[in-house]
Amino acid sequence: MSHSSEHGTTSQAQSPGKVAFASFIGTAVEWYDYFLFGTAAVLVFNHQFFPNLDPTASTLASLATFAVAFIARPLGGIIFGHFGDRFSRKSMLVWSLLMMGLSTFVVGLLPNYDTVGLWAPVLLVAARVIQGIAVGGEWGGAVLMALEHAPESKRSFYASWPQAGVPAGVVLSSFAFFLVQLLPEEQLQAWGWRIPFLFSAVLIVIGMVIRLKLTESPEFEAAKQLEAPAERKRIPFIEMLRSSKRALIVSVFSLAGSNTLFYVATVYLLSYGTANLEFNRGIILLAVGAGALLDVFAIPLVAILADRYGRRQMMIVGSLVTIVSSFPIFWLFNLGGWGIFAALVVALPIAHSFVYATVSGFIATLFTPSVRFTGSSVAYQVGGIVASAPAPILATMLYTQYGTFVAVAAYLAFANVVALVAVLFAPREVPVTRSIEVQAQEPVDASKAKTWA
Repeated sequence: MSHSSEHGTTSQAQSPGKVAFASFIGTAVEWYDYFLFGTAAVLVFNHQFFPNLDPTASTLASLATFAVAFIARPLGGIIFGHFGDRFSRKSMLVWSLLMMGLSTFVVGLLPNYDTVGLWAPVLLVAARVIQGIAVGGEWGGAVLMALEHAPESKRSFYASWPQAGVPAGVVLSSFAFFLVQLLPEEQLQAWGWRIPFLFSAVLIVIGMVIRLKLTESPEFEAAKQLEAPAERKRIPFIEMLRSSKRALIVSVFSLAGSNTLFYVATVYLLSYGTANLEFNRGIILLAVGAGALLDVFAIPLVAILADRYGRRQMMIVGSLVTIVSSFPIFWLFNLGGWGIFAALVVALPIAHSFVYATVSGFIATLFTPSVRFTGSSVAYQVGGIVASAPAPILATMLYTQYGTFVAVAAYLAFANVVALVAVLFAPREVPVTRSIEVQAQEPVDASKAKTWA
């Protein structure tokens, strides 16, 4: 078996660019499905599944179904992480995409409250839980496939491509709902909202074809060959908790800033703009889509800086940028018209990209290869529970309580202070190629493992 000097990979390994692009496409499709639910939760589900509640209560109930997936995501991270660390990175990406596609398609077929009563929200929540489990395994697998195929000097750049797939999913979902919301309101509520969910079947087929052509991670294959027989019965989740507690805690809270910003910008502002400012929902959807589209290109560009100046440094800069931007985002948005677009540009391609482009490589390299899928996935998904899931709900409650956007902007700034502090306490990174060389050439003593993890 021939090996490259930089990776320790086989000669049949695919090019980093091809793997990163495939990860980007698959991630974009999967997050299109995921974010469709968020958009529908604000515009449609309150009427379809909670019609007997007052407007504020129905909106909160609808957003709660959106948040349910975040509770299921860590479970997905544990399940997919276990098999991804023990058997295969690639196969987990295929299964996560298939689960997401089927659950999203089912949402498009669900009867509403007027048809089956309480069973309607129950079925909606069940489908959302499956979505959460699927996306729980998506992020870690997509990032690691790109990261572990990449040369050392460009790991942040290639690991950022799956990150760019997230705003790409927002672009697709926002554009899909922009088109269907052009229908008369009666048709939109009757059947139009189902079209984007049913269309996901086409995108899933495309994503599956691309992912099935991927080769397994060369770093993972090399690590498996060097694994001692006694290690093959281990449980990655238990091993991760034992050796990488600090890395896990730091990773979870390092996501607080970018996650809060993203869901305030893409979910809450849609509700805030339509319900409180009476802005046209089509304009807001276009602004969200435009900001997310620019974010797709901004993320890889920022990742180049992370490779040059360091991931930790860029995480710090990104937190500071978002803290400074928190109030201007709302000032611009409240102006309406061009201000809505300017606010989303500040929020996504400027503030969000600085941290989100870097966090994938930052988190992944805090964990050793044997628990990297599990550690990265669980950290990212628990970070979603801590910051992403409550963001639209807390923002709505803060505005309702205080009657001003200032409270929401202050909440956004505080979340980024938390992220900044977490990054400052991060342990040393584990160089990906170095970790494999260590396993091949020398035993890793407990003190060294603790220093790395």
